[in-house]
Amino acid sequence: MDVNLQFLGAAHCVTGSKYLLTLDDHASRPHQVMVDCGLFQGLKELRLRNREPLPLPVADVELVILTHAHIDHSGYLPKLVRDGFRGRILCTEATADLLSIMLLDSAKLQKEEAAYANKKGYSKHHPAEPLYTQTDVEHMLPLVETVAYDAPVTLLDGLLTLTFRDAGHILGSAIVELAVQGAQQRKQLVFSGDLGRYDNPVLFDPTPIATADVLLVESTYGDRDARIEDPEAELVRVVTEAMARGGVLLIAAFAVGRTQTLLYYLKKLIAEGRLPQVPVYVDSPMGIRVSDLYPRHPAAHRLGHGNVFDFPGVRFITEARESKGLNSKTGPAIIISSSGMCTGGRIVHHLFNRLTRPQDTLLLVGYQAEGTRGRRLQNGETEIKMFGEMVPVRCQVKQLEGFSAHADRSELLRWLGQFQAPPKRTFIVHGEPAPAEALAKTLREAHGWPNVEVPDYLDRKVLFEGI
Repeated sequence: MDVNLQFLGAAHCVTGSKYLLTLDDHASRPHQVMVDCGLFQGLKELRLRNREPLPLPVADVELVILTHAHIDHSGYLPKLVRDGFRGRILCTEATADLLSIMLLDSAKLQKEEAAYANKKGYSKHHPAEPLYTQTDVEHMLPLVETVAYDAPVTLLDGLLTLTFRDAGHILGSAIVELAVQGAQQRKQLVFSGDLGRYDNPVLFDPTPIATADVLLVESTYGDRDARIEDPEAELVRVVTEAMARGGVLLIAAFAVGRTQTLLYYLKKLIAEGRLPQVPVYVDSPMGIRVSDLYPRHPAAHRLGHGNVFDFPGVRFITEARESKGLNSKTGPAIIISSSGMCTGGRIVHHLFNRLTRPQDTLLLVGYQAEGTRGRRLQNGETEIKMFGEMVPVRCQVKQLEGFSAHADRSELLRWLGQFQAPPKRTFIVHGEPAPAEALAKTLREAHGWPNVEVPDYLDRKVLFEGI
């Protein structure tokens, strides 16, 4: 059997994760399996790829295997179904629950953004249309099947065995192990997905993997360490400084993962008296729905059962009217809103109203992809275009990278160092060019790994012949 791999995304960039695995036993038509099915985000040249047809007949894909539910790993699924995919979608139980929340929200945001663009006339497409609709999502969801962690599942009449391992990145995130059974040999493929942090107070450490013939590993922070030695002390410092200015601390947090980690820390620090009991508003309907999932999946995180994120002073904002009412709120107060890269969702109207206020503070707590509004704010731009107009940035802009859900350079090397022997081939993915190349160089030169490559978009690789 011949085994080929094509990189349809997350090659020299951090979004659009899609990998097409082709198994050809020459007895029938080749089997095609997609690992991850994400949207490109950030730079316009990347986002335009979402509109381009995939270089394959979509109806020929038999399986999609998801590492986790983040939109850059799952957000293309409704479009895939819209274009003719009718196969199986395999993921963990928590990922399945997250998909129904995140993809319906993604479709809703696309519809709203298209409508606003048409109203204001700033789209080059006339009329602007969403990539997919909520109806497309509803057609996709019945195709989803769940697989437990550490429970091997045999697929494609025995040619493939899938095992999910906990990746510690977000609720339900997984490392994908695929055992390919040929006529002569059995080969092991490992897709890291996005790897989480070690010693996260909410999620478990990434599962160590012992062996792989072929490895795909993420490299978001492949060139630097982003760990805070004392995250509680750093959060106390930022909150205390923001409250001393008498303003509002606006935290841009991803609805999945980062919002829950922040709530854990705020609950703990307020209870211990290390932070004052100021009002905390969680203005992210998706973040609220995601938080409600944690009690349903107690084995997938460290916090156990019950309402793990509730505490005195916290208010969960669900209605748009209440959200808009926060625009007039003065400090001291904390608003947690999404999206984490400031690209969409309720955070946008908060930014529009608060960037101009010197007493307010914007806190970025995650990776900011190139081309996003969050990256431009991180880089210190003094004006940001929003809703077709330039908005001056007069507020304080702070960043705590140590709250990222991605393993940093040292943690990536820690996870990679647990292999009993280096994989025969390693592909560095899900990283911008500099971090990806830096991690590849480290593995080649400092660790002696053979055949470490950084693939380009749409590259095709022959993994095995005649196994």
